[in-house]
Amino acid sequence: MPTRQALSLAIEKGLDLVDIAPQATPHVCRIMDYNKFRYEQAKREKEARKNQKTVDIKEVRMSMNIDTHDFETKANQAIKFLKGGDKVKVSVRFRGREMAHTDLGRALLDRFKDACAEVGVIDKPAKMEGRSMAMFISPKPAK
Repeated sequence: MPTRQALSLAIEKGLDLVDIAPQATPHVCRIMDYNKFRYEQAKREKEARKNQKTVDIKEVRMSMNIDTHDFETKANQAIKFLKGGDKVKVSVRFRGREMAHTDLGRALLDRFKDACAEVGVIDKPAKMEGRSMAMFISPKPAK
C-alpha cells in the first residue's frame, strides 16, 4: 500500500503509522496507537527490572594475626553473604613489618577459601593490592 494511502487511513482511524522495519524493502509499517504501545513497553521493562536480582559485593576484612574464633566468625559471615546471593571480597591488611610475610596472608586466604568451599567458588584468586591482599568469592550456581 502506498505511504500516502496508509497515512490517510491511519489519520481516518485516529491512530499512528509506525515504521516497524525501516531496513526492509519496501518499508514495513503498522497502524497502531503509539502512546499505548510505549506505555505497555515501559510497563514490561519495569516488571523485568523488578524481577531481577542485583548482586552486591560484601567485604570481609581481616588482619594477618587473627584468632581462631574471630576467623570462624568472619567465615560464617561470608557464608551468610554467599547464601544470600552476594559476592564476597575477602581482604587481609598488612601493617608495618607484616608486609615481609605476605605468604602467611596467602595461607590465611587459602584457609578462608576452604572454609567457604561448600557455598562459594573463587572468582578472582588472592592478589596484592597495595598494603592488602584480596580475593573474590562468588556463590555457587544453583542446580
